[in-house]
Amino acid sequence: MSERPTEFGTELRRRRLAIGMSLGGLAQRVHYSKGQLSKVERGIKSPSRDLARLCDAVLDAKGALAALIPDNPSGTRVTETGVDEEVWLMRLSSDGQSRFEPMSRRQAVVAGAASIAGMSIGLPTIPANAEAATLLGTFRALFDQYRQLGQVTTPGLLLPVLIAQTHAVQELSRQVGAHSRQELLRLGSRYAEYIGWLVQENGDEHGALWWTRRAVDLAEAGGDHHLAAYAMVRHALVTLYREDARQTIELARQAQHGGVPPRIRGLAAQREAQGHALAGDYDACMRSLERARTMLARHTESSNSPVLGTTSLTDPAEMVRGWCLHDLGRPRAAAQVIEAQLAQVPGQAVRTRVRFGVRQALAHAMDGEIDRACQLTRELLQGITATGSATVSADLRNLARTLHRYPKSSSVRRLMPELGAALRATTHQGDQDAGRVHQLPHRRRR
Repeated sequence: MSERPTEFGTELRRRRLAIGMSLGGLAQRVHYSKGQLSKVERGIKSPSRDLARLCDAVLDAKGALAALIPDNPSGTRVTETGVDEEVWLMRLSSDGQSRFEPMSRRQAVVAGAASIAGMSIGLPTIPANAEAATLLGTFRALFDQYRQLGQVTTPGLLLPVLIAQTHAVQELSRQVGAHSRQELLRLGSRYAEYIGWLVQENGDEHGALWWTRRAVDLAEAGGDHHLAAYAMVRHALVTLYREDARQTIELARQAQHGGVPPRIRGLAAQREAQGHALAGDYDACMRSLERARTMLARHTESSNSPVLGTTSLTDPAEMVRGWCLHDLGRPRAAAQVIEAQLAQVPGQAVRTRVRFGVRQALAHAMDGEIDRACQLTRELLQGITATGSATVSADLRNLARTLHRYPKSSSVRRLMPELGAALRATTHQGDQDAGRVHQLPHRRRR
């Protein structure tokens, strides 16, 4: 690891000189100072991942330079944590804080019933004159409403009620006929899968994987044997945000094996493309995106089951292409693609607009368009705070670090206090970063 800066710097200089590009010329293209690049080439300073991607793209290194920045520096692999037959414990407090967490029945027995004071609400029971089809339709309609709410509010507001609904659906499935039971269990699996996504938005990777595993179990019980493949796509999203390209690609490829439906194969191919983008492999990324387009075009809507993945994007593969172009060191092209796709996103899809809007602002910042980046970020601040996305905060922190390189910009100085507040509102992890971005250092732009 200690030799990587020297290795990268040597290769960067070799490739720069091979095409006759001056250090100043490279600095102008990647929006870093000559002094900063000189330190990187001499191995005095370690390159950031963003700088490596930009240099890779400018020098047409086809991922060779980006590959010199190691994946997942901690060396940890994200794994699922199992909880045997679970009990769900809900805690509400007068200060507005709430927790809804699983524990094993063994843990509950050890804790002792006397230590958990509570009120029993009994088991849900279907009235004699109620039809299973009516119940299924009602829970399905509620699910669609919850997904709409998830676009405009924080995960913490929805998680308790979604978990309760999942439990209710599972319990009701035991009181109906075989066909209705399977339909209810499949719907319950979609509830659980959506919970997993919201838990990840709330910053809990292991909790997200636990709920995704729960979704697979419910789907299997309901006769849906394909959700296990989609669970790999969801798992790959966790590794993507950890910037672990290798594991992201591996999981996404596994999800495309076998006779899984076109929608899942398409979503898996998109995730694989994002993994290739992290690795700096442009050609593999574009091939995966083309495969994703083909698979997603074969998908046919079903009224019986909610659609997996986003429903707010007109052309998901094209939006993901914009996302990938940023990671491939092509920020200007990325900003153009994302802007065109955002124009087609409904105004009420706030979480989607925030997620890709922040990435658009980041792409402009990486391209040196600082005033435009600040303008876009300011327009998104209300939505950022309202949705409280821990995953969006990763790009937001990256944006803050990029803007730090422009301390003399009046746009940056005006934005920083508000950006710091938005970081504090999204994740606990953002607190330290938010504190740092509130006061700009007085130094030359690097």
